Amino acid sequence: MMLPALISLYIAHKRALGHRFQTEEAVLRSFCRAVGEGPLASIQAEPVLSFLNGNGPVTGYWVKKYHVLSGFYRFALARGFVSSVPLPHSIPRLDAPAFVPYIYSHAELKRLLDAVPAACTGRVPIDAYVFRALLLLLYGAGLRISEAISLHIVDVDLEQAHLIIRGTKFYKTRLVPLGNDLTQVMTEYVGQRNNRHSGAADTPLFCFRDGASLSKSAAQSTFRRLRAAAGVVREGGQRQQPRLHDLRHSAAVHRLVAWYRSGADLHDLLPKLATYLGHVNLSATQHYLTMTPDLLHEASLRFERYAMEKSHD
Repeated sequence: MMLPALISLYIAHKRALGHRFQTEEAVLRSFCRAVGEGPLASIQAEPVLSFLNGNGPVTGYWVKKYHVLSGFYRFALARGFVSSVPLPHSIPRLDAPAFVPYIYSHAELKRLLDAVPAACTGRVPIDAYVFRALLLLLYGAGLRISEAISLHIVDVDLEQAHLIIRGTKFYKTRLVPLGNDLTQVMTEYVGQRNNRHSGAADTPLFCFRDGASLSKSAAQSTFRRLRAAAGVVREGGQRQQPRLHDLRHSAAVHRLVAWYRSGADLHDLLPKLATYLGHVNLSATQHYLTMTPDLLHEASLRFERYAMEKSHD
């Protein structure tokens, strides 16, 4: 069987098992373009390793490609399409440092919002009012970018002040409540949007200027322009720069800091935050507890107050 057909067979197999398999499909299609469309058994180890290694250091994407190809080759091996697997037997140590999510300060968030008009000029196909609303929603509701750009008009209930997030990262649907300020932002945005594009229930909430659904890649590239215009950078090279997705991380950490400062019990509130963010387990949410010096500082202050009270008992 030729490689494109075998890839399609494998993708159909995985999706029949309930996997979305979108990123994996992109890796496999890229692999096919790199090594050619002949039978998989005829592809030698050298082009496979060349695709795997790319042009730079071993990164998390190398590991992703390795796991995707490993699963694909196991599938082909079990069905007799290949007799061996030309992949390394182990995963090398990552050369690049692991990415640490960036937590924006409130001042940096303001700079980003102020710079939106400058970033959405020229050939950028996204209107400034659209991108500003997207940023506010990502931060204000703690959404993933994929969730935000998948929203349709029908998913926004401004009277009840909530969003319906469908088909999320973990194939669940959830309701996300909106605070008063964010509800006002979205009300104004939807009004502006519907004056320019169709307001039909099945149309995308976030659009390009031509009315087409906003893409993740366009949102990310526009954010890179915005980040440069706002002067929000950090050391560590291009791979370590703040991302659009870090608005979600920042929202979670800022909420935790606010709770801590108010004297709330994080042990009781973490499960609620996990549900709000759409996490499938609490460990993903607990990771936010170590992400910011502000939270560690607040914990230290609380301990000092506790110690002082005990010393006067």
